[in-house]
Amino acid sequence: MTNIDNKICHSLLTWMKENVKKVVILTHANPDGDALGSSLGLNCVLQNAGFSSVVVFPTDFPPIVPDLNNHHNWIIYEQHEKKASQYIIEADLLFILDFNDIKRVGKIKKYLENPKGKIVLIDHHPQPLIETPFLFSDTSVSSTAELVYDFVLKMGWSHYLDALGAGSLLTGIIADTASFNHNARRPELYRAVADLIEMGADPDKIHEALFNTISEERLRMLGYSLSEKMEVFQEYHTAIIALSRDELRKYNFKMGDTEGFVNYPLSIKGIVFSALFLETEEKIKISLRSKGHFAVNQFSASHFNGGGHHNAAGGESRLSLSEAVKQFINLLPKYAKELACHTGDEA
Repeated sequence: MTNIDNKICHSLLTWMKENVKKVVILTHANPDGDALGSSLGLNCVLQNAGFSSVVVFPTDFPPIVPDLNNHHNWIIYEQHEKKASQYIIEADLLFILDFNDIKRVGKIKKYLENPKGKIVLIDHHPQPLIETPFLFSDTSVSSTAELVYDFVLKMGWSHYLDALGAGSLLTGIIADTASFNHNARRPELYRAVADLIEMGADPDKIHEALFNTISEERLRMLGYSLSEKMEVFQEYHTAIIALSRDELRKYNFKMGDTEGFVNYPLSIKGIVFSALFLETEEKIKISLRSKGHFAVNQFSASHFNGGGHHNAAGGESRLSLSEAVKQFINLLPKYAKELACHTGDEA
């Protein structure tokens, strides 16, 4: 199914049986559906297997996971810093999910620079920067949640995966593929989905939680973003949306409210590159998406101190919003030929 190594799993399992009681699962700040689903799903398995396991989320998140109230032993670091820190310090083992660079965890970064316990990394982003003998990295899979599912199988823990855990993992898969609209060509993915449904995951409930529970303000902000703020550069097959702090406040912005906004311009004929700029108190957050072979992770790493997947990446800028947008637009001529190639047009 994936490139998870059975020998490494066996070595990890043997070591855990002899040395591990307390486990902490960490994922990146501002967790998305895959980060949430993979973390909560693995937590269910570890708890059912008899480990004292807890998920520490660096920051708060939108309520996009079904049956969240039925999940036990998770905590938000920014809301309970002292207690969450104690969990991390006392852990015998840290599972790191859905990120491969410690800068992605914000204030928790200090605990990963010289961790007391061993680290297991499970992730599908390219070029992991965290060193550990227990590295499970595969960029070909749809999501970290799918990778966690295969990890659970190869650890011999499938009987610990209950309906609640299966639902969480399927949430991660559906979220990171945008309901199987991208990075969803591998037949193995659908076999995993079928298995998770047989285990009790409810795809209808998951879809409702992910896509049909938005607030009126969020929907109005989406309409405003598309009608008033979207700029389309047909000559470069690119579109951008930029939202200021005042505009976000106008719609009572909460973390996660703009999730998916960056994907909408890609539905325009001929557009293969889309960018969303959000002005925060500290910096400009940038989300990048593409279709085809245009590598937004390379673009972001080169110009906006970011990274991610081939077709989905993030970055940031310390410039003003207008200056960051101007920088982005000024870069487009440099990529005109490459962007045109992905549409079949001539540059």
